[in-house]
Amino acid sequence: MKKIWKNIMPAMYLMVIAFSAASCNQTQAAPSSAAVVAGQPVDLTYAAEKSLPSVVYIKNTQNSKMQTVEYSDPFEDFFSDPFGGFFGRGGQGGTRKRQVQTPKRTAAGSGVIISADGYIVTNNHVVDGADELTVTLNDNTEYSARIIGADKTTDLALIKIDGKNLPAIAIANSDDVKVGEWVLAVGNPLGLNNTVTAGIVSAKARQMGEGVSSMIQTDAAINQGNSGGALVNTSGALIGINAMIYSQTGSNIGYGFAIPTAIMNKVVDDLKKYGTVQRAMIGIKGSDVNLYVDAEKEKGNEVDLGTMEGIYVAEVVEDGAADAAGLKTGDVITHIDGQKVAKFGELQGIIAKKRPGDKIKVTYLRNKSKKEATLTLKNEQGTTSVVKNADLDVLGAQFRELADAKKKELGISYGLEVIKISGGKMKEAGVQKGFIIQRVNDQAVKTIDDLQQIVKETSTSKEPVLFIQGITPTGRKGYYAVPLSNE
Repeated sequence: MKKIWKNIMPAMYLMVIAFSAASCNQTQAAPSSAAVVAGQPVDLTYAAEKSLPSVVYIKNTQNSKMQTVEYSDPFEDFFSDPFGGFFGRGGQGGTRKRQVQTPKRTAAGSGVIISADGYIVTNNHVVDGADELTVTLNDNTEYSARIIGADKTTDLALIKIDGKNLPAIAIANSDDVKVGEWVLAVGNPLGLNNTVTAGIVSAKARQMGEGVSSMIQTDAAINQGNSGGALVNTSGALIGINAMIYSQTGSNIGYGFAIPTAIMNKVVDDLKKYGTVQRAMIGIKGSDVNLYVDAEKEKGNEVDLGTMEGIYVAEVVEDGAADAAGLKTGDVITHIDGQKVAKFGELQGIIAKKRPGDKIKVTYLRNKSKKEATLTLKNEQGTTSVVKNADLDVLGAQFRELADAKKKELGISYGLEVIKISGGKMKEAGVQKGFIIQRVNDQAVKTIDDLQQIVKETSTSKEPVLFIQGITPTGRKGYYAVPLSNE
């Protein structure tokens, strides 16, 4: 469950993913609407008629499996050795491993047909872990589906069914969406298939945690099962994919959030071309200027940055795009390619549509003086090349080749730095962010391609385990065994 309340308001509410009646599922937003005469009532029947045939019901089936689990029995060692191993016997503290049979599980959500030949967009969490995917169209026709690609960060997935002449939805540009315009949320909430709810766009560029960002906020009712469904304008065109709700109870209380089509289009294109999202990084950490100023005032500090709108640069990532262009801590970014950025969500929305290697013009203030710089965006590994890490997804981590300064500091000539742990096999094995990998299965690892090749070879071997050697950020040697199998 994504925790977003820190970015929106004090901890009064819990953000709850729009779960289906059977399990977790998220939904997303829709494109901008046609102009409506001021003061006139809005007829949403046309939008409903146009969009309903394009929204599908998705059933996720996870088959029963054998899994190895750890369990603890505080009495087991006591009764086999009443002294609990004190005299050298036992001593395992009651921790054991055993095989368990997981039950067959099903979950449900929604999806949107984006092409007549069967491509469908939904949420990553709707299809995550699926052994079987069944798609049911508005006319009750059923298809088996396969996953083309998925991205946890944006919570988007692209799946495919073998159909022809399917009712693909029209896709609008979410950048044209205006706050206050009427929208419809179309999906399958609470097991009630083919449901339409109405509301308005409540806000744009909402920053929703570290993952999904720059989202469309709507008050159209979104509930469990709406995940992956359509947010459409009054013309019935898609402006977003419904993804999550903001609630104390898990049911709608007035606010839902959707992933804009401007981001969706780029993710879909990347998944088709590369199998993974080509994510561009600007290389800074920061916050909205007003939030930074308020925080400083609470400390008793008076701050004058020359503006109350923009992005305060709290940290510049070493060897990142901003670092290479000369940006420094304390700068305030005000425009990207001439487009005003008043808050961090707007910056994230712009960068989410870019790829590594793209250039952007940044306007910023330094000591209240206006400056400009051209940045060449980099990927998460700190280069501008295409990322091909589909085989690394099982590790649940992101890596980059070690910077020269870090090599010199640690007295080593090569290595891969773990820059993010988001789940998966590495987290299970206890690998920490910042760990520097040097050898895997007794092979030197100098590049991302080296690691990818080893993972690919190991995953099909008789003993699918990665034996990792490296050093911690403080220079201590570290060793991990990372099983690639679930057995």
